[in-house]
Amino acid sequence: MNRAVLPLGAVIALVVLGFIGVDAAGLRYLFGVVIPYLAVATFFIGVVYRILKWARSPVPFRIPTTGGQQLSLEWIKPSPLDNPSGIGGVIGRMLLEVFAFRSLFRNTKMQYWSEGPEVRQASDKWLWLFAILFHYAFLVILLRHLRFFSEPIFGWVQVLEKIDSPFEVTLPALLLSGLALGGAVTFLLVRRLYLPQVRYVSLAADYFPLFLILAIVTTGLLMRYIFKTDIVSVKEMTMGLVQFKPVVPEGISSLAFVHIFLVSVLFAYFPFSKLMHAGGVLLSPTRNLANNNRFKHHENPWNYPVDTHSYEEYEDEFREVMIEAGLPVEKMPEPEEEPEPEEGEGAETAPAEEASAEEAPAEEAPDQETPGEKE
Repeated sequence: MNRAVLPLGAVIALVVLGFIGVDAAGLRYLFGVVIPYLAVATFFIGVVYRILKWARSPVPFRIPTTGGQQLSLEWIKPSPLDNPSGIGGVIGRMLLEVFAFRSLFRNTKMQYWSEGPEVRQASDKWLWLFAILFHYAFLVILLRHLRFFSEPIFGWVQVLEKIDSPFEVTLPALLLSGLALGGAVTFLLVRRLYLPQVRYVSLAADYFPLFLILAIVTTGLLMRYIFKTDIVSVKEMTMGLVQFKPVVPEGISSLAFVHIFLVSVLFAYFPFSKLMHAGGVLLSPTRNLANNNRFKHHENPWNYPVDTHSYEEYEDEFREVMIEAGLPVEKMPEPEEEPEPEEGEGAETAPAEEASAEEAPAEEAPDQETPGEKE
């Protein structure tokens, strides 16, 4: 709970700063022209910087998060969306992730079972419902506000506004997207404050955008239904911003300047916050890569040369020592062969043996009897 106090105080301080700057200091041009220009410039520069930084991040290997069977043998059914092996599966997975929050829909939570002290997996569809309600309501409101930045108003913007206000029970008409956004952001904030396991991992950076968006929705609803402002003057100022002919006409309430100031803070804060996941999901290597590691070899393209010592080289170097120590080796040493006699030595030995064989009978010749001695 203490982590939520500082973000709440920061948002309250921004609201008070807006009222003081407009009413007390009379800085209408600053809050109506200078700050919006700076906020939009910061938004675009920050978004481009973050996207380029992510795009330059090295991803030499395929590291997609998988929740299904990978493509392998023909008789094993693969899961083309949970474990895509080609570009078609990746596109289908990304479309469902961006427009339907598929991974959040399949999300589960750990909780104690009501029948006893047992922890089980349970569905978490309420989080998915309010998360998708929050994002689509925010998108509708953003598109509706294009009426303040175009002349004439786009036809599809008027159609969208008609769809957004099916029940004309108030004047001006009740817009469902504003109520839906307020309810969704309130649910997400209360969930983060109420659940102890979520509150434990929440930081000030998680609470601040929720409080800020809630303040933007509140000031917008107050301007539309309670504290009316001159919409014609507001559009004159916004059209001046678009045409780079800034003007701050009279008749714009202080609440409108506070609303614009809070929106400007959100725009400037967006690229450097967790809200940037809106663009980061498209560049996430855990989502936008096909899992083809089984049938395609991936190498790191910027590996520098390293002196390696393979096991074969290690065994060749220490094979005799390993054998003496009784360690198994993959390749036994070949037995040593007896050296064959050289050609020169064989040629000298043969005449010597022949000569000794001839001398032996000559020495034995006197022992033989001659014909004269026998007579």
